[in-house]
Amino acid sequence: MFGRRALVFLQIIDFFGCRRMAFLTAQQLAFIFGLLGNIVSFLVFLAPVPTFTKIYKKKTSEGFHAIPYSVALFSASMLLYYALLQTDKLMIVSINIIGCVIEVAYLTIYIVYAPWANKIWTFKMIFVLNIGSLGSVALLTMLLAKGESRVTAVGYVCAAINLAVFAAPLSIMRRVIQTRSVEFMPFNLSLFLTLCATMWFFYGIFVKDFFIAVPNVAGFVLGICQMLLYIVYKYVIKNPERNLKQHEETKESPVYPCVDKETEGLELKVVVSN
Repeated sequence: MFGRRALVFLQIIDFFGCRRMAFLTAQQLAFIFGLLGNIVSFLVFLAPVPTFTKIYKKKTSEGFHAIPYSVALFSASMLLYYALLQTDKLMIVSINIIGCVIEVAYLTIYIVYAPWANKIWTFKMIFVLNIGSLGSVALLTMLLAKGESRVTAVGYVCAAINLAVFAAPLSIMRRVIQTRSVEFMPFNLSLFLTLCATMWFFYGIFVKDFFIAVPNVAGFVLGICQMLLYIVYKYVIKNPERNLKQHEETKESPVYPCVDKETEGLELKVVVSN
């Protein structure tokens, strides 16, 4: 009896699920995943808003880096150029125009509140990466390639940059491991990056654009790793601040960590009692 009920249930799922999906063409599925990709990507672009709200309130960008936002701007600019070379990539055009505007706003806020040395370094990075590199790629592909070969050349560049965008938070992951603090790696950003990679992977599959589909496999894997790292250092491994508080409360150990507030970030010093 249970087996027959289970069979009926599977048949109902098959009818309302897979068979209904069979009526959707690849173009319709591409539109659906492209639209979802636009929505999730927009949320990804907005994920650092709490970070920049904190920078604005503290009037300092100390402790944060501009590299992810400069790389993201370069990526959005290149993808916009790649999409404009074709006639059927409206979904990519729309979200990357929005992305360029948002990333420019982030970099502007960072530069305003960054220490002077960081301002100079950020300006140099923007000039080299976002102006020099982008201009060089556009100029070389315009002069040396035509038609489909130009699209292919730019596609390879975009695929490499997409991998760099997904790998950019690796420096933050390294900092999380070193400091045992997730302050500089928001969970929402990692979650939305994973969802974003999933949507654009399926979009790339349905439009048969593997320059979009393939890099998002790496994005999905790295996004999962970031979320796991966040969970481990947020809920499993105690951070130095929590250890410091416990030592101050119990004072049962001969080794007492203390915070040196004059240094940048959190630094533990070991003082051995006599």
